[in-house]
Amino acid sequence: MQYRSDRKGTPLSILGYGCLRFTKKNGKIDLEKTEREIMEAVRSGVNYFDTAYVYHGSEAALGEILKRNDCRSQVYIATKLPHYLIKSRAGLERCFQEQLNRLQTDYVDYYLMHMLNDAETWEVLREKGVQDWVEEKLRLGQIHNIGFSYHGNSDHFKKLLDAYDWDFCQIQYNYMDEHTQAGREGLAYAGQKGIPVIIMEPLRGGKLVELLPAEAKKLMAQTERSPAEWAFRWLWDQREVTVVLSGMNSLQMVKENVKTACEAAEGMLTEADRALYEQVKQEINRKVKVGCTACGYCMPCPQGIDIPGTFRCYNEMYTERPKVGRKEYLMTTAFRRRQNPASKCIRCGRCERLCPQHIEIRSELEKAAAELEDIRYRVMAWLVKTFRIWR
Repeated sequence: MQYRSDRKGTPLSILGYGCLRFTKKNGKIDLEKTEREIMEAVRSGVNYFDTAYVYHGSEAALGEILKRNDCRSQVYIATKLPHYLIKSRAGLERCFQEQLNRLQTDYVDYYLMHMLNDAETWEVLREKGVQDWVEEKLRLGQIHNIGFSYHGNSDHFKKLLDAYDWDFCQIQYNYMDEHTQAGREGLAYAGQKGIPVIIMEPLRGGKLVELLPAEAKKLMAQTERSPAEWAFRWLWDQREVTVVLSGMNSLQMVKENVKTACEAAEGMLTEADRALYEQVKQEINRKVKVGCTACGYCMPCPQGIDIPGTFRCYNEMYTERPKVGRKEYLMTTAFRRRQNPASKCIRCGRCERLCPQHIEIRSELEKAAAELEDIRYRVMAWLVKTFRIWR
């Protein structure tokens, strides 16, 4: 296994274990199967395990497995605070103590604000005393490193990085999201600040393996590498990437990913490799609805709409599956302190005057809103706003 260091010089395995997708049997995590997979990873040198309060059963399963095998000291646990569910400092403490209980530990190595999507939300949390609480936990050694997980665009990401002295951060990033979400621009900015970056969704939840277009699969089949290996190699080629999480739920998957991680190196991709990625992306993008390159020239929108982000979600409905795009859209527009759905467009036309692709943005936003803002979206957005979940 290869390792890259965090800000304090701690060596982290470049392959991390994402604990969201543990195998379930009859609605419960299959503990025996999961234990075999986790321990195979530990024996292979994987030392970073990522879970969260809202991953049903995950924290408890991880804690039990580490205790059974007496290997808590060999690994680093990352888990997340559901700040959107917390209404008071007492509630904050109760949640944290419950997490320690589940994990059967008295400290968390890497603690994240879960889905912290803009600096404004962080300011609200600071006003509630979250920063003071975190810093107290850091002093007491109950939390060793503080960070956040992020879904949003690169501009908000950079502002959030500047809002506090974070120890690390976690972003969605893969060869299809190179210029969306935090993107390469955000990754580079974190690198400039010396902030380690943990990568989630390197395979877009397996979609860059299972749902590749037939032509893309043919391109990759010309090599000896699997689609998963291609996706991981693209990430580990970049020095700013510290850990890549994989939601492994089979021994074969663990072994294959470990093998790739052992062979990976910064700067390993050739020009021929990069050309293949571009060909694959072109095949995937043939299904896109809007030819937005996420250049950001149309931003900022006077109404606060994330235009490139909306088109990304709209395209994902067709390049992947409708529910994938709708879920991403819900997370990035409704689950924010200031909701910014595409339906807020007032058709001012500013964006179209600035778009270098000459996209009819107003019309496309209207189409996107019609498909993305279905009844489920409207209900969830109303619940978030009514119960002030993010306030």
